[in-house]
Amino acid sequence: MSLRARLALAFAVVGAVVAALVGLASYRAASDRIFAEIDRSLRSATVTAAQTPDQAPAVSGAVTPGPDLFPGPDRPGPGDEEEWRPVVRAVDRDGTSSRLGGPHVPLPVSDTHRALAASGVYGQSQTTEVVVDGLTYRQLTTALGGGRGALQVAVQVDQTHYVLGGMAREITGVGLAVLVVVAGVGRLLARRITRRLVRLATVAEEVSVEGHADGSGLEDGRDEVGRLSASFSRMLARLAVAREAQERLVQDAAHELRTPLTSLRANAEVLRRVTELSPDARDRLLDDVEGETRELGHLVDELVELALSRGRDEAEEPVELAAVARRAAQRVYRRTGRLVLCDADDCVVRGRRQGLERAMGNLLENAAKFDAATDSDEPIEVRLRRGVITVRDRGPGIRHSDAERVFDRFYRAETARGLPGSGLGLAIVRDVAEAHGGTVFAGTRPGGGAAVGFTVDTSRLLR
Repeated sequence: MSLRARLALAFAVVGAVVAALVGLASYRAASDRIFAEIDRSLRSATVTAAQTPDQAPAVSGAVTPGPDLFPGPDRPGPGDEEEWRPVVRAVDRDGTSSRLGGPHVPLPVSDTHRALAASGVYGQSQTTEVVVDGLTYRQLTTALGGGRGALQVAVQVDQTHYVLGGMAREITGVGLAVLVVVAGVGRLLARRITRRLVRLATVAEEVSVEGHADGSGLEDGRDEVGRLSASFSRMLARLAVAREAQERLVQDAAHELRTPLTSLRANAEVLRRVTELSPDARDRLLDDVEGETRELGHLVDELVELALSRGRDEAEEPVELAAVARRAAQRVYRRTGRLVLCDADDCVVRGRRQGLERAMGNLLENAAKFDAATDSDEPIEVRLRRGVITVRDRGPGIRHSDAERVFDRFYRAETARGLPGSGLGLAIVRDVAEAHGGTVFAGTRPGGGAAVGFTVDTSRLLR
């Protein structure tokens, strides 16, 4: 059974239960009130008849026979009023009864009634409904006490039962109508509630079958379903971006891997004739193979790092950027022998420590590479101010036309094409910056060289 059908059925069941409870409570309240009024009249007539037995005929006319709602042709006429007047009878100790007032109706005398007449305490009574000659009477039998017998007062209640039966039928009809209305409204509500869920399910099925979906038609809202739709739309958008980035990465990686693989293949062909080469040619060939292999390994490492930079499950924590910069500077010094001058404040951000250290390390290694190309002995400068990290070198600098592209994957400016590297280091810096809500920038350093860095979103600043 679908969720829509379950919700519609649930609405119908709840409506039916509520209608039944309200109808039953209404019927019981009306029935109890009517019979309570009849019983009050019977008790009043019994008290009057017990105190003044000679007025019993007059008393019987004062008893309320029930609601005067008997319909049309069955309503008693003027000549039949005697049949609808209350019955008043006396019961002796031996169980015999005699008429005191009202119609001649032989009310039954049960063993309980005889016991009340023979030995009942004054005022002890019993109320029953009896059927005499096809007519229903509500009968009150009350002991007079002291062996004086008992009094029976009864009134015909067929009219009352008829009215209550009509009321029950009306309540049942209204309940059924309410049930139909609630079922219809419940179906409309179920359709409205599940409409967006059905669309979500359809889009999810498209993703599972085709691997992608545009998410069009998903509606936003403030309720839980609307929030789910909005989150699902954002998830689809991120999946689409990730898919495009993955495809672009694969295409770029294939393009970049093709060059060293072609060179290695050519060198392998030459190695088949290694005995024909001079010693100097063999040395140059082996150096070339070793260099290409090293570059290929470095490229693979960078590709793996780039592919995992956004997907790495690293918990965020308070990070002191100055400490991160010092560790990155020490690592660069061990690798390249270049000194790094740190000018940092005491800024603390909420972020991923390893990612930030990796980004700073890439900036420093990139600066060391270009500084080495110009034989500069000056230290590399790192400046940290309120979540802005800037690395300055004294290399050839970055042209304005290259400043916007140096963070693209595998992009290499003309000044860098003769230097080692995969062209992925600054791309990883950009991914780390975007993961921390920041941006990247590149420009020229006053006095010559480049100034490259990234920012961390100010909302992540803790100090």
